Amino acid sequence: MSDNENIGNIELLNKTLATARAENRAALIAYLPAGFPTVDGGIAAVKAALEGGADIVEVGLPHSDPVLDGPVIQTADDIALRGGVRIADVLRTVREAHAATGAPILVMTYWNPVDRYGAERFAAGLAEAGGAGCILPDLPVEESEVWRKAAEQHGLATVFVVAPSSKDERLAKITAAGSGFVYAASLMGVTGTRASVGAQASDLVRRTRAATADLPVCVGLGVSNAEQAAEVAAFADGVIVGSAFVKRMLDAPDEAAGLAGVRELAADLAKGVRSRA
Repeated sequence: MSDNENIGNIELLNKTLATARAENRAALIAYLPAGFPTVDGGIAAVKAALEGGADIVEVGLPHSDPVLDGPVIQTADDIALRGGVRIADVLRTVREAHAATGAPILVMTYWNPVDRYGAERFAAGLAEAGGAGCILPDLPVEESEVWRKAAEQHGLATVFVVAPSSKDERLAKITAAGSGFVYAASLMGVTGTRASVGAQASDLVRRTRAATADLPVCVGLGVSNAEQAAEVAAFADGVIVGSAFVKRMLDAPDEAAGLAGVRELAADLAKGVRSRA
């Protein structure tokens, strides 16, 4: 690899997760879409989540047909898309948030936009922006080699999603191909806040851990408050929260109030992941 090759921040991601583990707590991972409510507003929201206490942020690349996302994130994606958000804006969001905070920032995206943009070009751009990696919920591991090679070359994590329906053999295949961490979807269905995160999640984490020697397992889908964060932190390496942050922005009377809400929720959840219910 030449000296001028763009190198991403997978090591920073690994170190951040290891630090949380050393502190006997789960990491708090926030999700916010780029371009919502505006590109600048989205950057401010990512910074607010990190200032409030998130360890890591996933920046969503808005998509017109987000199969994993529930109505709250779909609404935010729609606002971002109608605002004309582009991949360049997503990369700018990563760049500015990472530069301002020094925190690991990943992009969560469906495969189609990356495929159309070019896997190598996207990996190079994300690494150059200081990104730590990519979460690709709909990319089958069997079809991931082109992306994984580009990501590895550029120092980026490739995070795959596993679900309660994933068989043990499948978990072994996915965890062998992934890096950074494994995203464990706590239930079958789409993102959104729920009253309970449930036993399915702890069983999935247990099975995923049995399939991988060293990848942390982080749980998303359904966590919206400190109590649920503590519940998940008791058995997972990281707690992923998305819809609850987006809802704070959507429900706020203005952007300043939305940012305050994001900061406040992050602080609340950060206490939750430290309490290990």
